[in-house]
Amino acid sequence: MKIIPLSEGAFTVDKTKQFVAFDKNKDDLQQRSTGSLLVEVQPFCIVTKNDIIVIDTGLGFTDKEGVLQIHQNLLNNGINPMDVTKVLMSHLHKDHSGGVSIEDKVLHQRFINFPHAMYYVNKDELAFGLDKANTSYHPEDFDILTKTDKVIFTEGNGIIDGYIRYEVTGGHSPFHQVFWIEEEDKIIFFGGDVAPQLQQMKSRFIAKYDFNGKKCMELRQQWWQTGQQQKWTFLFYHDIKTPFFAF
Repeated sequence: MKIIPLSEGAFTVDKTKQFVAFDKNKDDLQQRSTGSLLVEVQPFCIVTKNDIIVIDTGLGFTDKEGVLQIHQNLLNNGINPMDVTKVLMSHLHKDHSGGVSIEDKVLHQRFINFPHAMYYVNKDELAFGLDKANTSYHPEDFDILTKTDKVIFTEGNGIIDGYIRYEVTGGHSPFHQVFWIEEEDKIIFFGGDVAPQLQQMKSRFIAKYDFNGKKCMELRQQWWQTGQQQKWTFLFYHDIKTPFFAF
């Protein structure tokens, strides 16, 4: 399996939930509002024998020509976005689901960004996100999932095509889910925002921004221990320095 980080860049985010671009070479975190967190926004592409998989879709930013950054990142790595076959969504907070769809400013219509892929989205997470529109959820980005046949709504825990396992954890959001991709003797684990950074796997703490911080802390400890034993490769969506780590 091949792992391709699709970073949209570094950002600071505070209690307003606004993602403000941060230049790691020039900007000073101390000059940002009190309590600001420094995070990467980093979807992933996993290339397996049978699939080209995108895991979460980022903020959905575009360049001056209107090209989606996540599409350009794929192209920069020799992958046509139209060749993506699966999109796995951990949850639908705006920094993970902003790239689900894009609005055509001329036609005033939204289009799904990976039209040849099947999207895998937790059914209850979608309902919750549509109902709880706020600074974390932007329903306009993912409402299209209710109107397309290119989506499979997952419920509980299960397996996709015999080699992708998913599990509802809650923790960060009420119906957050995580994924294991297993091929031959390799296991890739994506913990989404329950396990967003390498350092968080190595320390015990409860984050105020989590729906259930205690549960997140406990799950991180369990996964880290099991991952060591089974030689997982961890993907970290919000890590500034370490996009993935393999035992």
